[in-house]
Amino acid sequence: MESAVEGRTASVLFAGFRALGLFSNDIPHVVRYNALKRRFYVTTCVGKSFHTYDPTFIFRFSLGNSVPQDICCMAADGRLVFAAYGNVFSAFARNKEIVHTFKGHKAEIHLLQPFGDHVISVDTDSVLIIWHIYSEEEYLQLTFDKSVFKISTILHPSTYLNKVLLGSEQGSLQLWNIKSNKLLYTFPGWKVGVTALQQAPAVDVVAIGLVSGQVVIHNIKFDETLMKFHQDWGPITSISFRTDGHPIMAAGSPCGHIGLWDLEDKKLINQMRNAHSTAISGLTFLHREPLLVTNGADNALRIWIFDGPTGEGRLLRLRMGHSASLTKIRYYGQNGQQILSASQDGTLQSFSTVHEKFNKSLGHGLVNKKIVKRKGLQNTMSVRLPPITQFAAEEARQSDWDGVIACHQGKLSCSTWNYQRSTIGAYFLKPKNVKANSATATAVDITSCGNFAIIGLSSGAVDVYNMQSGIHRGSFGDEKAHAGSVRGVAVDGLNQLAITAGSERLLKFWNFKSKVLVHSLSLDSPPNVMLLHRDSGILGLALDDFSITVLDIETRKIVREFSGHQGQINDMTFSPDGRWLISAAMDCSVRTWDLPSGCLIDCFLLDSAPLNVTMSPTGDFLATSHVDHLGIYLWSNISLYSVVSLRPLPPDYVPSVLMLPGTCQTQGLEALEEQIEPSDEMIEYESPEQLNEQLVTLSLLPESRWKNLLNLDVIKKKNKPKEPPKVPQSAPFFIPTVPGLVPRFAVPEPTSDPQQSKVVNLGILAQKSNFYLKLEEGLQNNQYEGALNLLKELGPSGIETELRNLSPEDGGSIEAMRSFLSMIGVMLDRKRDFELAQAYLALFLKLHLRMLPSEPVLLEELVKLSSQVEEDWTHLQSLFNQSMCVLNYIKSALL
Repeated sequence: MESAVEGRTASVLFAGFRALGLFSNDIPHVVRYNALKRRFYVTTCVGKSFHTYDPTFIFRFSLGNSVPQDICCMAADGRLVFAAYGNVFSAFARNKEIVHTFKGHKAEIHLLQPFGDHVISVDTDSVLIIWHIYSEEEYLQLTFDKSVFKISTILHPSTYLNKVLLGSEQGSLQLWNIKSNKLLYTFPGWKVGVTALQQAPAVDVVAIGLVSGQVVIHNIKFDETLMKFHQDWGPITSISFRTDGHPIMAAGSPCGHIGLWDLEDKKLINQMRNAHSTAISGLTFLHREPLLVTNGADNALRIWIFDGPTGEGRLLRLRMGHSASLTKIRYYGQNGQQILSASQDGTLQSFSTVHEKFNKSLGHGLVNKKIVKRKGLQNTMSVRLPPITQFAAEEARQSDWDGVIACHQGKLSCSTWNYQRSTIGAYFLKPKNVKANSATATAVDITSCGNFAIIGLSSGAVDVYNMQSGIHRGSFGDEKAHAGSVRGVAVDGLNQLAITAGSERLLKFWNFKSKVLVHSLSLDSPPNVMLLHRDSGILGLALDDFSITVLDIETRKIVREFSGHQGQINDMTFSPDGRWLISAAMDCSVRTWDLPSGCLIDCFLLDSAPLNVTMSPTGDFLATSHVDHLGIYLWSNISLYSVVSLRPLPPDYVPSVLMLPGTCQTQGLEALEEQIEPSDEMIEYESPEQLNEQLVTLSLLPESRWKNLLNLDVIKKKNKPKEPPKVPQSAPFFIPTVPGLVPRFAVPEPTSDPQQSKVVNLGILAQKSNFYLKLEEGLQNNQYEGALNLLKELGPSGIETELRNLSPEDGGSIEAMRSFLSMIGVMLDRKRDFELAQAYLALFLKLHLRMLPSEPVLLEELVKLSSQVEEDWTHLQSLFNQSMCVLNYIKSALL
């Protein structure tokens, strides 16, 4: 067993399932047209996989299989999606399956360009390779000197057969014929690097984006510049043209703004400021539609529609996650299908574990929502609340009033939120006698009924508010509850007890109604995180010395203490049944502690430190968030659908590092199969036939095999038919007739003895059965296992027949009967098959009671058995009486 534990490195309780809340990154999206379905599809990159969306509803249409490394660039044509990772790129069919893989580059690929039946790839060393898609063979390779011409962009000009236009970081451009492998023309450029190339709706015209922020509309046939535009927002990141009859060009910038230029009037007609909070990774006008698709590194995919008279785009649809690291996540409700998350970007969002169409954003917190509505402020950055640091939610009264309360970074007041309306609530809860800059809210909780909120401040005060009216309903303590900052607050399930933890190492228990201090407990170290499991009344405390203390709020005593983390504990969560406490710390480990046994039963490391951890109320998933990651990562609970060994881990256990799950579910399933395949650790427990020689052990036979042995004659009598079935007499083929003048049929003569039995009495010719032979062998070697096994296989009628045939009258012998009694004695000595021994002995006495007293040998054996049976039963009876007394006392006593 110890060797199995030592060989285990991966987690046995949790397997990576998938990631939530990831929609886009800094890789530009690609748009492709499906001629068969006559619609456009937008593909965005998310780490090691990509998502394909239908822009009509912007629901995720499909999910591509994950690749070994992060995707560094993408491209698409009408049939395939190409994704490069490292120095390799693959072609995906049906937006999911890898059908071709191309290997040959020595540096990382950063540009891809589909070209009919070929595809062009360019790496960071400016090596250009042309591949045949279906044979995966290299058609042509071009190598450029990076110091002279480092390729930054690539474009296939419209109607230019077998030609590509290459842009460089040095500013020059080259037009190549890739079929003849010839350089056709070199454009000197504008002495600044080229960042974007886009074909204009007009033939021979190309838009060139530069590092300086200029957009040059250039005719490549005559090498003439038609017009120039300049944006003050930095380098041009992407360019796109409207093709629905309006001469409009859109240009993206690194600061998230989009400039809209009129090509006829040659002027800027509109600005879409703060279209994304980060750089515009890609923007594309859908062909012959007034729709603009944009994505950025802020984890957002947006679709804008241009249907206004001023030519300004308004937001039509979006898919958005958090754009900054998450500060807190918690499951909302009891069905385990929604996760509330707060982030450094200031938003509060809800992510569905079922389907992303159920996701919703509760938005940014605003200082005064009424002023924003009245003044119609477009830029609300100045009136937004700081990021949420802590929040508590309860769905009990969500349809009546606000059910979420949150405290903000550096703010005294706490905001309320309405989950059902998906908006910030009506109240800002703060004490009246405290100045705004003198304290901040540090801990919050909501009662299970949803009526009250309890807020702890950095000054040590703890206040209670009514969630419906927002009225202050009292404070704990005379002036303040703690001398130091409040690190945690909690209320039990019945609103009887409130628990507060302070930085001065004190844990205090208060009467929730009267606000009177009930008990105070001193801790070894200041608490960092406090968590209460209301159903079981277990309180978990993570201390600053990296240890965990578990208390029972009923007895107010410490029941468990855990140590093992090597860094600050960021968050904790209980399993729904309260048996496990799962902790996440800055040492990049997630540990699972078993509370009944007080042992560490699971531990695994991650490549990024976990900031938050929460477990589903149904127990099926564990959700985590991590440093520098924007998503929520789900881990499936293996113990729900597989046999799991929960052996304690040794103190010197070294866990392995697990990769974070991707948005593709198959990645987690494959990892799970790899973990389940080695089954050396899963040793199946085989129960012994007898736990101890001193214990009375029963057999595993059903009661029907032995319980009715004494009543077999009654059962047979009840089941006996009243009369035997009558077989109709078959008529002869030729019916006999009586001789005479009048023809008459002959009547068969009745038999003289109709009750005559047809059973032949074999008598002395009967052969000895296998059971009889085993009893004879037992007299010589005192081994009765074979005879007992034969009896166990027989039914009640067979057992009665075997025991009846032991008497000399039915072909048996006195020695066989003595051997049977010896077998019963051996069974009683070993204390195994106790109920079978009693049943077999009772049937034997019933069948042979008349002849037993006349045989001294059998009488002597019966005397021995009688004393043995009486001794065993007396001992069992005393144990039964003792157990019954204890049980009656527990049922009737007032504990």
